[in-house]
Amino acid sequence: MASNIIIGTLTDDGIEMAERKGIGHPDTICDQITEQISIELSKYYLQRFGAIMHHNVDKALLIGGQSQTAYNGGKMIKPISLILAGRATHQVSDKIIPVEEIAVETAKKWLKQNIRHLDVSKDIHITSKIRPGSVDLVELFNRFGKGEIPLANDTSFGAGYYPTTFLEDMIIKIEELLNDPSTKSKYPFIGEDIKVMGVKDPAMSYYTIAIAMIDKYITDLNDYVSKIKQVREFVQSNLSLAETTIYINTADDYTRESIYLTVTGTSAENGDDGQVGRGNRINGLITPYHPMSLEATAGKNPISHIGKIYNYFAMDLSCAIVENHFADEANVFIVSQIGKPINDPQLLHIKLKNIDVDKKLIEDLANEKLSRLSQYWKRIINV
Repeated sequence: MASNIIIGTLTDDGIEMAERKGIGHPDTICDQITEQISIELSKYYLQRFGAIMHHNVDKALLIGGQSQTAYNGGKMIKPISLILAGRATHQVSDKIIPVEEIAVETAKKWLKQNIRHLDVSKDIHITSKIRPGSVDLVELFNRFGKGEIPLANDTSFGAGYYPTTFLEDMIIKIEELLNDPSTKSKYPFIGEDIKVMGVKDPAMSYYTIAIAMIDKYITDLNDYVSKIKQVREFVQSNLSLAETTIYINTADDYTRESIYLTVTGTSAENGDDGQVGRGNRINGLITPYHPMSLEATAGKNPISHIGKIYNYFAMDLSCAIVENHFADEANVFIVSQIGKPINDPQLLHIKLKNIDVDKKLIEDLANEKLSRLSQYWKRIINV
């Protein structure tokens, strides 16, 4: 009963676990859509006013629908609901910004591009309730529009680390492989809702994959079992994991013919709900063995919201330290105070393994990156 419990010390690095929620997971859908809305609003503001206006569209709730799956194709019975919320600038002088329309159209476009079997016209209802921002936060934000260093609009922290481990890298590769367009062409029965959990003990690594199989491509139970086997062999051969144990859809019960079928390729169709911030961190992983912030970065403005910017910064700095050969591993923790310049954190804590240089070089690197923090928004929204 207790054979799967391993007790070690804090320095024992032979044990590890990590997770990734794929593009079609309800939590990832919420994250991706809210982030895309922030990007589209930022570009709209830039094009029309020359500066990004205050916004934080970082709240979304996906309420699962209901479906009736069947071999060779089932149907949706009750649509998914997606509620978008947050704060954004709706008016500049006498110009009205169509915030709600931008949000809804961005969500629809993202869903059409990424969840290929979801009919956006009838399988999901999207509601936007994005309201104007608070006066205090808007005033903090306006400093950016004047060309000054933005002031932090929250007291929060960021955390990051580098390098990622083999297990973490493989988790990302598995999900990306299964959601690659070429894989979908070869195996169209693979839905976008893919979750990968990796576990490493001193003897072996194990990967548990949940795949929302699309029912219209499955003829019967034997066909389903055969296709699961095909997917397992495909992953093992493409990623050189022949000696690694891979489990797929472990909740299946073949004797009761209870299997993971979906109509649309996402569990959101039948009661699995989603929410911003419950999924992957900005490095694409959920890592209980490595530092990560529980702050939801998706949808937060890229100018002054520390809950977003400091997490990017922590990941970026830790990566730069290692890639410059200053240390073998780096963990970075950084905390702000609301109303303070974003490049003036209350504390920046760097933890290193096997430091190879004078600490002054690392301090200089950190200060150089802090000096460019007010330009991070360009990288985040891709301009």
